[in-house]
Amino acid sequence: MRSEKIAPVILCGGSGTRLWPRSRVSKPKPFLALVGEQTLFEQALLRCADAAHFAPPVVVTGAAHVDHVESQLSIVADAEIVIEPQPKNTAAAIALAALRLPEDTVMLICPSDHHIGDPAAFTTAAQAAAELAREGWLVSFGIQARSPDTGFGYLRRGDPIGAHGFQVAQFVEKPDLSRARAYIASGDYAWNGGIFAFRVSTFLEELNRFRPRLMAAVRKSVANGSLNGRCFHPEAASFRDVEAESVDYAIMENTLKAAMVPADMAWSDIGNWQALHAARQRDIHGNTVRGAAELIECRNILIESDGPRVSAIGVQDLIIIVDGGDILITKAESAHRVGTLSAAANQ
Repeated sequence: MRSEKIAPVILCGGSGTRLWPRSRVSKPKPFLALVGEQTLFEQALLRCADAAHFAPPVVVTGAAHVDHVESQLSIVADAEIVIEPQPKNTAAAIALAALRLPEDTVMLICPSDHHIGDPAAFTTAAQAAAELAREGWLVSFGIQARSPDTGFGYLRRGDPIGAHGFQVAQFVEKPDLSRARAYIASGDYAWNGGIFAFRVSTFLEELNRFRPRLMAAVRKSVANGSLNGRCFHPEAASFRDVEAESVDYAIMENTLKAAMVPADMAWSDIGNWQALHAARQRDIHGNTVRGAAELIECRNILIESDGPRVSAIGVQDLIIIVDGGDILITKAESAHRVGTLSAAANQ
């Protein structure tokens, strides 16, 4: 009998450089409580915790993060952890999870490092995407584009499919500002947030069609893998032969089965400190403070300190982060460059 429940696949990893010094290679942003009291990983789990709609999750992560995953998985009743032998990008990570699920299952691919302010809207979009996936579509969430952001890829909406979906007419790489403004003005484009719904069999068929070598290597790695408690270990030797490629490049930009569902759910990828500032509650002057701080006549300031008191007078559009022995000070408009710091790259 076919299960109507959606199987969440939580992708958990990353190096953490863009939110340095708070996020580090040893503990990247999914495992930090950046917005609210729960970590981003815990929030991802809780969004998919309603047993009426969702099956137990499959978490795909690397060996370096297993302890973090296991310590925070206590908020869900059951889960399987698939431990990647090495990072090979999202196509392989999703394939590992797919090969651990029944072929008629609809899996919902959820990055673990995003913030979604409207979980109910997320569930509604997930159900709409699952219906299209059961019909054989490979479905992206088309995130409501609120601004001409040049840091995201875009989806151009095509012909309608049923009541809630559309074909994807075009996948667009990160545009320059003038093109991003044109996309927003047209009303035909949405952000590509990296959230997908696939029926397992459809995904594996399309992956084999477009990336047969990758598919063969992952399949061999899973076939020769081992289960230890709730942790599944794919065979490392076979996995070394896997090509590192995103699911967008490997499948979504090639398939004729690409669809999208609109999703207006207060989404943020928390891609840098400025994005985090925008996702947090701010005072009437646009300031956000965590830790000991005093602000006088300041506007649009983000301060986060794990110890020392930070005082600021008469400044605006600044981000000040104190973590252990490291201090970051940057203009908000330069926050996207934090990952280029040598300290962040060699943390």
